[in-house]
Amino acid sequence: MIVTLTTDFGQEDPFVGIMKGVILSINRRAQLVDLTHNISRHDVAGAALALEAAIPYLPPKSVHLAVVDPGVGSARRGLVVSARRQYFVAPDNGLLSFLFSDADWKAVKLENPAYRLLVVSSSFHGRDLFAPAAAHISLGVPIHRFGPAVTDPVRLVLREAKREGDSLTGAVIHIDHFGNLITNIRRELLEGLGADLVVEVAGVRLQGLALYFQDRPAGQPGAIVGSTERLEIFVSGGSAAAHFKAGKGTRVRVWKR
Repeated sequence: MIVTLTTDFGQEDPFVGIMKGVILSINRRAQLVDLTHNISRHDVAGAALALEAAIPYLPPKSVHLAVVDPGVGSARRGLVVSARRQYFVAPDNGLLSFLFSDADWKAVKLENPAYRLLVVSSSFHGRDLFAPAAAHISLGVPIHRFGPAVTDPVRLVLREAKREGDSLTGAVIHIDHFGNLITNIRRELLEGLGADLVVEVAGVRLQGLALYFQDRPAGQPGAIVGSTERLEIFVSGGSAAAHFKAGKGTRVRVWKR
């Protein structure tokens, strides 16, 4: 069984390796896949975006362990969720919000002491609560055994792109490793405008959508529908974040040319 890991732990400390050790101590046959450990510190929304982008490419019944947990040790709940023919283990802080628009999700509170370590610290629930739960799910333990049903999970209020006539207004919601500006404008919204578009970011107008990153000359900006099915602003061979001095929340407009 595949178990993926998504965290903001980085790679400088042994935290990720410790969680893997806990999982393998319970299920030696688990196949561990690192999605990313470079989520910005405490960036719950960033973790949600990363996980949402990755899960369509994992096989059914995969288990996704996601730990970006600024509320560790507090009264916030831990969740086990079944959705999209896969399983998810995470703190109940909005990280799994993208699942709750589906019709068939089920969630339970991570409560049963049989599926945690004997001693639970107040600062490392990834090790003591979430990793053991993920390992037991990978062994086939049904989610109802972990605790009572949860019908009111925490949901992030994410800014959505808006359409007004023949134009869209959105914003940058993520900056990737290459400095690309990923927006909240999804492909289906763009398709509703047609093919001949103008994209404006930081007062600069970009004509049309690129087919690929080197579809623009080196050092020149462009717009493209990226692998996450969202509009991205890029600079060929460079960083759009640096070029436009842009960050999360930077306004982006699109309209028919």
